[in-house]
Amino acid sequence: MKKILIFPAGTEIAFEIHHALRYSKFVELYGGGSVRDHGEMLFKNCLEDIPYVGRPGFVEKLNQVTDKLGIDYIYPAHDSACLSLIQEQERLHARVVSSPLETVEICRSKNATYRHLEGADYLPRFYSGAEEVESYPVFVKPSVGQGAQGARRVDDRAHLEELLASGREYAVCEYLPGREVSVDCFTDRHGVLRFVSPRSRDRIKAGIAVRSRFLPRDEGIERIARDLNSRFVFNGAWFFQLKEDGNGEYKLMEVSPRIAGTSGLTRNRGVNLPLLTLYNMWGYDVDIIDNGGQLLLDRAFISRFESDISYDKVYVDFDDSLIVKGQVNLSLIAFLYQARNQGKSVYMLTKHRGDIRQELERYNIAPGLFTRIIHLENSESKVPYIEPGSIFIDDSFAERKRIREACGIPVFDLDMVESLLDWRA
Repeated sequence: MKKILIFPAGTEIAFEIHHALRYSKFVELYGGGSVRDHGEMLFKNCLEDIPYVGRPGFVEKLNQVTDKLGIDYIYPAHDSACLSLIQEQERLHARVVSSPLETVEICRSKNATYRHLEGADYLPRFYSGAEEVESYPVFVKPSVGQGAQGARRVDDRAHLEELLASGREYAVCEYLPGREVSVDCFTDRHGVLRFVSPRSRDRIKAGIAVRSRFLPRDEGIERIARDLNSRFVFNGAWFFQLKEDGNGEYKLMEVSPRIAGTSGLTRNRGVNLPLLTLYNMWGYDVDIIDNGGQLLLDRAFISRFESDISYDKVYVDFDDSLIVKGQVNLSLIAFLYQARNQGKSVYMLTKHRGDIRQELERYNIAPGLFTRIIHLENSESKVPYIEPGSIFIDDSFAERKRIREACGIPVFDLDMVESLLDWRA
């Protein structure tokens, strides 16, 4: 089993790598970062005292961490981290999961990418200064950046000259009014392009595609992918973004030699790009299974919680709690299995009218999930059965109020169970 440090652990890219690798029997995951962020909600082992990339002591601290934990590989989860880590590979004590340095350096800069690909027919017209621009609008984006951060349409020369004089390097190209697509790719360890999958960017938030679906196979897109693969040396997963010009022809926006945050769409059709990239690093030849068909990915903010509530026993109701509207309550059943995985005791405390074991069988819930099933008469109180160090879950406010007042333990309605789920791996 290889130990993998994902750094930084709080990016959307890191979350996708985590989701892709968390169930693999071949890896043990660690998260690393410079601040407390959402990474600590996903990684059981999450370190937050690593300096920012490029800061004094960054390499030394990272080596201390990797030596202490026995980390085998560092998986970059941000464009700047990828560049800095591969630049420092000779000084690092763990291998960086990355394409070669030259590829990463060129792709980190839009202007360097355009220069490297000069002459390719899929490049938009790009300009080195305002004096070269023949007509407006133009599209302006920081040469070094990610997502759509800092990108804008510029409609006149005065505004363009103001931006170019700001001291920040910008890439300036023709304005492309059409739809934008991302293309997930995989190049195996022999340099062979094995996978090309275009997907839409239907809705974008903070530069990230938060609504995406697969697009039909397109020979024009595949031709661009093959040409890019011939001009760069890629190792594993990479992606590029295209946008249609006024004639509906795709033009290149950028190339990135890393995992795309929205490539979870591709993963859920069978192509686990983060894991395939590790196989490349390990020297394995791979096969790819693509289930085909259509999927739609849509994401929004998700809440995960950290609680200081301590308990070793769980008491849970059955009617309208574990079973709601004739169906198993999926979040609650997941929590009960989580509790058992953590070595906690789970007690069913129910006043169900009828044979409770027969009901459990009806819903395919194993009685063995519960440490004990306590079946009460309707007139009985649940209070005497509850021991200290417990939590109580019941849809009934009256029951929760009674238990809270009599036993002094935390009580949870069904909508509160999400705060008990532990997503860390």
